[in-house]
Amino acid sequence: MKKNLLVTGIAFCLYASASFAQGTNAKTLPQGWHLLDKEKDGVYGISLQKAYDLLKGKKSNTIIVAVIDSGIDTLHEDLKRVLWVNPKETPGNGIDDDKNGYVDDVNGWNFIGGKDGSNVKEDSYEAARVYHRYKALYEGNAIDSSNWKAAEKNQYIIWQKARDNVKGSADEDGAVNLVFLKKAYDSFVKNDSILQKAIGKDVYTGKELDLFVPSDASVKAAKEPLVGFMKANKMEEMTTKEFLEGMNEYIGGQERKAESVDKGPKEYRAAIVKDNEADINDKYYGNNDVMASTPLHGTHVAGIIGADRTNGTGANGVADNVKIMSVRAVPDGDEHDKDIALAIRYAVDNGARVINMSFGKSFSPEKSWVDDAVKYAESKGVLLVHAAGNDAKNIDSAENFPNPVMLSDKKRASNWITVGASSDPLSEPGYGSLTASFSNYGKTEVDVFSPGTKIYSTLPGGNKYGNLQGTSMASPVVAGLAALIFSYYPNLTPQQVKFAIEKSAVIPPLSVKVPGSAFNSQLTDISKTGGIINAYEAIKLAGSMKGEKPPKPILKKGKKS
Repeated sequence: MKKNLLVTGIAFCLYASASFAQGTNAKTLPQGWHLLDKEKDGVYGISLQKAYDLLKGKKSNTIIVAVIDSGIDTLHEDLKRVLWVNPKETPGNGIDDDKNGYVDDVNGWNFIGGKDGSNVKEDSYEAARVYHRYKALYEGNAIDSSNWKAAEKNQYIIWQKARDNVKGSADEDGAVNLVFLKKAYDSFVKNDSILQKAIGKDVYTGKELDLFVPSDASVKAAKEPLVGFMKANKMEEMTTKEFLEGMNEYIGGQERKAESVDKGPKEYRAAIVKDNEADINDKYYGNNDVMASTPLHGTHVAGIIGADRTNGTGANGVADNVKIMSVRAVPDGDEHDKDIALAIRYAVDNGARVINMSFGKSFSPEKSWVDDAVKYAESKGVLLVHAAGNDAKNIDSAENFPNPVMLSDKKRASNWITVGASSDPLSEPGYGSLTASFSNYGKTEVDVFSPGTKIYSTLPGGNKYGNLQGTSMASPVVAGLAALIFSYYPNLTPQQVKFAIEKSAVIPPLSVKVPGSAFNSQLTDISKTGGIINAYEAIKLAGSMKGEKPPKPILKKGKKS
């Protein structure tokens, strides 16, 4: 699920919006801060320009990066040149030229589309799907597990967890939060109507609203709560139209969760895709519409990785010589294990060296299918980069899927990086930590942190840009760095690239806030490396792994992991 897509942080800022919105910092984060350097620019970015300075004169190779996501705007000015184009497919001829089972897969494939051209937009949550799938078998029945095999016991345990999750979503606190959100949304819609007339524009950004000075008290009263909420959730660069659409989408998801206690989830996917979801070998379904109608999340992610660095406009991606493959498999709701497993295999079979996965969920009933796909990617030399999630939870104990731990033998995939979201203290006034307030963490399960707040990148619409945040944004920063390393050192293995990124991560000298708590800690206590990625240091280390003498440090760095 693309958690907190447009309203990242609502769950954590819901009752803090007013305090977050009060006052401003004299100094604000520069646009594209995540690429900058601490010593030179004063913010905790990844020192990308220093890395490129180090690479001057070196030959680069084109690297294919697959983005498994909601879709990508293939017409965007900053993405058109960097889109992957299937060299074996003739566009629009209705023929499977490369005979891979996917007709006209020019820029990738859409695993949540129908052969008639229709597409899945929203979907149910996995907990509800699991709960209702086995409800008749278990609920209210006497259970005798004495003769059960391991698989049967595991199924029952998963069902119990799903039952508790589904029923917990309808508890009193959850109902109160939903009522609060719906009232806030209705109020914001009314305020927006007033402000449109006062500003003289139907569509305006949160930034424009912030700068607008009302002369009428009623207009001022309409402005303050809306702009305060947008600022609290770091959405000033978005239009109020986009913000309200996203908030309505989020509320709809919460309503679906509440309804799932008594009513089985609607078969959104089955009605459109029409495959046999129980059969992993029934894999030639979907369509070639990799943009569909929901490309916001995937477009932003793609731009972070590889937005055109040569055209002098918009945003700059991390990597300078990539081709972005769009693999659509993530709806508004929880993704299906089968789609993710086949999306990984599609990306691998079509030449991806790096796969970015900015999605996640708490249940994975067909985890073995995903595990097999991860092993396949591992065998083919492909690196997988995954967002840790935005629930401010310790995923050493809270379940988060997909993950690199194999269900069959508990062994860990060697080609996998899990990414938490770092921040700059200027990014979240009132919070002020190097960790993002929403990020998941874990001493064992989160490998490294990477910038994930107020990240400037491409948005759908051909030439639009703006800030979004989440571990969904932190993950492609790492995927872009991995592609950059592969590009200049193509003979490195995924394991070596993973080592270069993690071993070179800079351990900050400051204590950090543990997301979702009132405690401070060291980053070493809430992630495996204890560091924030640094492109310059990673490139230095990658070069030394190829027998190149690393240069002497130009600027003083913090302690390394």
